[in-house]
Amino acid sequence: MNTAIANAARFSGRLSLVAAAILGANLAQADYPSWYVGANAGQSMANIDDPRIVKGLLGSGFTSVIISDSNRDTGYKVFGGYQFNNNFAIEGGYFDLGQFGFTATTVPVGTLNGNIKLRGVNVDLVGSLPLTQNFSVFGRVGANYAQARDTFTGTGAVVVLNPNPGTYDTQPKLGLGLQYAVSESVAVRAEVERYRVNDAIGNRGDVDLVSVGLVYRFGGRTPQPAVYSPAPAPYFVAPAVVPPVVAPPPVIAPLPVPPAAVMVAPPMPQKVSFSADSLFDFDSATVLPGGRQQLDRFASELSGVRYDVVNVTGHTDRLGAAAYNLKLSTRRAEAVRTYLVTSGGVPADKISAKGVNGSDPITQAGACPAKLAKPALIRCLQPDRRVEIQVTGSR
Repeated sequence: MNTAIANAARFSGRLSLVAAAILGANLAQADYPSWYVGANAGQSMANIDDPRIVKGLLGSGFTSVIISDSNRDTGYKVFGGYQFNNNFAIEGGYFDLGQFGFTATTVPVGTLNGNIKLRGVNVDLVGSLPLTQNFSVFGRVGANYAQARDTFTGTGAVVVLNPNPGTYDTQPKLGLGLQYAVSESVAVRAEVERYRVNDAIGNRGDVDLVSVGLVYRFGGRTPQPAVYSPAPAPYFVAPAVVPPVVAPPPVIAPLPVPPAAVMVAPPMPQKVSFSADSLFDFDSATVLPGGRQQLDRFASELSGVRYDVVNVTGHTDRLGAAAYNLKLSTRRAEAVRTYLVTSGGVPADKISAKGVNGSDPITQAGACPAKLAKPALIRCLQPDRRVEIQVTGSR
């Protein structure tokens, strides 16, 4: 799209030389004032500023952001105008540029979805340059009064403060096109237009519409070709060398979505607790098949997350000798660490393991009295037998 616009801009620069040659060649202008109406449809395109969105979310405390854009849609316009002469007309109409949006997936887990709809009315001054009896090139400059309606939604850690901002604003627009007169009343157009818009959240950007359409003229006549009078040449005069005038390619301004539209929760260390009874057999430090499935799910959720360190801590209940429980809790923590390194893809230098026996129980004092029968006491103390994994992410 940028290349097409740049080529159009360079073409318009060359047309300025053609216009100068025609004006200096004793052109016989033919006026034909008339009203006309028409309609165009085509593709609208916006340039969504992904780096700014990612920067804003990372600055708000997220550790990872993945963006997917929807920056193209179908646009259309209907218009009417008055042609004063071969070279000048005024035109007004209604346009709908469609809808654009993005989805940002974040870590901590969440999503930010943003969409904008753009439509409005415009008034343009249109300048035309006939190239042949039926073919002409035209340019336009004007103003558009557009309505922007935004929708923002968040999930997970992303919280949206203002989900439905909207605004009306007047901004400039311009365009360049070609027209072919099929008959005295019907013509075909192809054009590229740029609409400057206000996105309703404090920023302005450009949306391009590339379209084709039909024009119906009431009582008009097909523009007549330029007529040149031959000039006498009694002697040869070398023509002056005129350097080409090349218009600089237009710069596509982004359609930004500011980070101010959202409030996000900062990342915190994530702690996950696994029941030791679901990971190991009694008095064992060998991970069971069911325990491996739990650790596989944890490793898959950890994949792709940027983190600093993973700490694995083994716990036992208070039953038995403290020295033996310390060894058992350490062996179980080491077994979980080994599995996450060998099967879960966790770097060995980012994961540690330790056992703390029953020194940090979950059950409160008195909740499981010693007078209980041993099977009942073992069941009561089940929450204390666990393996905890704490993931500390980068800030």
